[in-house]
Amino acid sequence: MDQSEASALLIKSQAEQIRQLAEANAKQAEQLTNLQQKIDKLLSQIAWFTRQFYGRKSEKLSGLDPNQLNLFETPQDESKRLEEIEAERIAAEKQIEASTANRKKARSNRKLLEGLPVIEVVIEPEDVDRDKYKRIGEERTRTLEFEPGKLYVKEIVRPKYGLKDNLIPSTEETPAVIIAPLPLLPIYKGLPGAGLLSEIMLQKYEYHLPFYRQIKQFHHLGVKIPANTLSGWFKPTCELLSPLYKVLKEEVLDTDYIQVDETTLPVINKDSHYA
Repeated sequence: MDQSEASALLIKSQAEQIRQLAEANAKQAEQLTNLQQKIDKLLSQIAWFTRQFYGRKSEKLSGLDPNQLNLFETPQDESKRLEEIEAERIAAEKQIEASTANRKKARSNRKLLEGLPVIEVVIEPEDVDRDKYKRIGEERTRTLEFEPGKLYVKEIVRPKYGLKDNLIPSTEETPAVIIAPLPLLPIYKGLPGAGLLSEIMLQKYEYHLPFYRQIKQFHHLGVKIPANTLSGWFKPTCELLSPLYKVLKEEVLDTDYIQVDETTLPVINKDSHYA
């Protein structure tokens, strides 16, 4: 056997070893996967048994029929256990009711609107077949509006209609519930209406009235608007006016002659009193 044949035989032998090692690695990987799945299953079973033995009584053997007596409990123990479960259920219901009541407490926005006149605007959905649909409720949305010398609450009422016959399938033509879409508001889920925001911007830029003075004016009209609330309304209003600003800027820059006021303004400066 010459050297070339020996080299070829060696290469062939090494290739066979590599193939066998690859197969062995694949089998081991499969075994590891199966073992990990068994471990996860056993861990979940251990967790379940732990909850059954050490969990609260209301969580133990919840899948069993409550009328089925326990083999290791006397009727008195069973009655006591059911009483404990019922007491825990009542306590849980009270806790849920208390948390719901806390969420439904009057928010600052609602307190802000107390004492103001309310004008209801009812928006009915279009083309409601009263033979098929009945009124099942309504959605109410409040905004704070402004008229010269007066603040008032605009309450948008949108009646909600549902199918009279629950057996009728819901389709695009006959949806289960019909309600008119909510008109666009200047600020998403915001309290101020377009009239109030327009007045705020007009007072600030046309009459140079700062926010703290506007707050005093609104207070005289019956609404105590916090300073941070008014400032929070300012930014989204500016964003709404940005398209108008861009158009105005283009028109100004397209003109041949632009005038500007470069008069210096006195500021608080101890040295020269001028900036």
